Formats: sequence, C-alpha cells, structure tokens
Amino acid sequence: MTSVTARSRLLALAFLAVAVCPISLSGTPATGATVTFRKVFKTSYPEFVEIKVDESGAGTCDIRQLDEESNPQPMKIGAATAQKIFDLASKLHDFDGIDLEIHRRIANLGEKTFQYNRGGEVHAVTFNYTLDRSAAELLDIFEAISRQQTDLADLVRTMRYDRLGVNDVLVQIQKDYDRKLLPEPSQLLGPLDQLAADTHFIDIARERARTLASRIRAAGP
Repeated sequence: MTSVTARSRLLALAFLAVAVCPISLSGTPATGATVTFRKVFKTSYPEFVEIKVDESGAGTCDIRQLDEESNPQPMKIGAATAQKIFDLASKLHDFDGIDLEIHRRIANLGEKTFQYNRGGEVHAVTFNYTLDRSAAELLDIFEAISRQQTDLADLVRTMRYDRLGVNDVLVQIQKDYDRKLLPEPSQLLGPLDQLAADTHFIDIARERARTLASRIRAAGP
C-alpha cells in the first residue's frame, strides 16, 4: 500500500470515527474492564492490528503497517458481540496464567496477544497458534472485527477520495458478506445508503450498494 493510500485510510478512519462513535478525548475505551487483541505479522497486510473493547462495546482500533504512525480510532460494536468477547475471556480466566501456544514447530502465523485490563489488574497471553477452542473463537471474532473495520474504512476512503475505485471496494465487501466474514454488517448501512443515493457515483456502484444494503436489512440483526 502506498503512503498516499495509507494516509487516505487513516483520514477515512478518523472521519468515520467522529461520525459514528464519539468517545472520550483520550481516545481510549470507557472505564471498567477492557479486552485487547493485538496481532503483529510482518510482511502481511495489515502488519499490525490492535482492537480494544470495553463491556459496553465501545473501543478503539488501530489497523496499519508497522512503519505507519500509530493512530487508534474510536469504534463501536454491538452489545451481543461485546458480551461474547467477555464471556470467552472469562472462560480463558481473563488470560491469567494460561498458555495457549501449541508448542510445535509450525509456520509463523503472526504473534497474537489477548490482554485483559480492569483497574490495576492486567493479564495477557501471547501465542502464534492455538488449539484451544475458546481462544480460537475469540480470535475469529477479533479477526472479523478487523476485516469489517478495514472494509468500512476502504468504503469511506474511496467515497471521499477515489470515486472510480468505489465499485471495486463494494465487490470485496460483498464477497466478505457472502462468506459471512462480517460480524455486524449493519454498520455498513450508513455509507451504503449514502452511496446509493448519490448521483455523483457510477450507476453500477450505486446499484451494488443498494442491493447489498437491502440484503443486509432483510437478514436482520
């Protein structure tokens, strides 16, 4: 990804965050317990993912390449998803004194870290690959949130800076939706509706946005 595209993505994330999820000026989740997911995987895209979520579903996301400046942006997930995250963390003893690593020689799949914070209580566990079902399920949730935030940021970015690229982004979002990789696709409805109603975009993109928004609404929560 070029530096221009990277800057555009960060601007899009910032714009999106202000529009849909204002939180404290510090840019951190509300007080109380938080669960953090961090993944570092050099030479992949993205190389760095950090998602923090509190019990209400408010949090931050920082998705970028390692040579880019850290810029966590506010985000919001639904109450059911947040509850699932904290339920799984509880099954994993809030990451206190557990070992999730498989301890076999396998390929580097990226360094993953789960961290639990409540006041002065902090527990964390780091692993490359795990066979623990609860950990794998929690990992899948955070990976899905990361994908959804990336898709959302790409859509906002292209709508603002690259109108001709919007249809390609919509094709990718549609693929992710069809493969059930987006945990809360209703979060995409705002920009999809905006795109569908805007005559400045090409007709094929407007129709694709309209159709996808209809499918999301028909599927329900």
